Amino acid sequence: MMLMMDPPQHTAYRRLIREAFTAPASSERTPRMQALARQIVDRVVARGECDFVSDVAGEMPSYVIAELMGLPLEDGRELYKLTEIIHTSPEAQAPGAGAEAVFKMFEYGRGVMAEKRARPADDLATRLLHAEVDGKRLEDIEFLLFFLLLIDAGGDTTRNLLSSGLIALLENPEQLSWLKADLDARLPSAREELLRYTTPVIYMRRTARRDTILAGEQIACGQKVVMYFGSANRDPEKFERPDELDLSRAPNEHIAFGTGPHGCLGQHIARIEIDAILHEVLTRMDDIALAGPPEWLLSNFISGPKRMPVRFRSTAV
Repeated sequence: MMLMMDPPQHTAYRRLIREAFTAPASSERTPRMQALARQIVDRVVARGECDFVSDVAGEMPSYVIAELMGLPLEDGRELYKLTEIIHTSPEAQAPGAGAEAVFKMFEYGRGVMAEKRARPADDLATRLLHAEVDGKRLEDIEFLLFFLLLIDAGGDTTRNLLSSGLIALLENPEQLSWLKADLDARLPSAREELLRYTTPVIYMRRTARRDTILAGEQIACGQKVVMYFGSANRDPEKFERPDELDLSRAPNEHIAFGTGPHGCLGQHIARIEIDAILHEVLTRMDDIALAGPPEWLLSNFISGPKRMPVRFRSTAV
């Protein structure tokens, strides 16, 4: 899987899909993502209550990655359920549930391969099937791993940021009031602070390729090194008042999307998704509040609620 490669192999595989995730390419999708955000909120706003994770936060990234891959939108929602199982800690679910979810993802991916080979289209799945690395097309297992990675990573940050971020806003009403007072102008800095404050991805693990010293600690070649993003994003040497939510924080050099060669390829799209949903929620779901305690995903890899009941009043805009 590309996530576990080093350059130059990693660079070659990343190049296959990079064009679809550049800032300009992502910006071109802004009107479509704003339309999806309105559609998502349209479905729940008259009810006055919903599960924010499944009805709102999980919808947007599932739809967007489905469109990018050339899949039916509702299939994106079903695949999202599989990623949730994959990320849940093994001891918190039935034995073998994670492996079974991966198998189902591969099974669906094989169907995608057959469909796109028979009827090529202008989408990422078709592009990957016809792509070459060092003059060779991807083997089936390479495509399936790519497919798994894109579906998996396509939803993590957005859905968990939106859910955890809303909790953070509700826990800091003065910050929420500040944001809503000039939403369009303040949303970009607020989004970056919510990314820093909530840090949806907990960690990544790497392997040292040579002996080195990091922060005074000796690390030997071959040792595993775990990077905790939440720790970095609350580093008191980097951020003033790191444990406080400050939506006006500037500069805000967080690493919620990772850093270096493995920086999140979809971060530009994720930011547009986040802005689109937050704008709809904060302008159309007035007096939004938790209707019960959130149920957090039992995972040591992804931080975010699994269920989150909320109530609100519909606001005419």
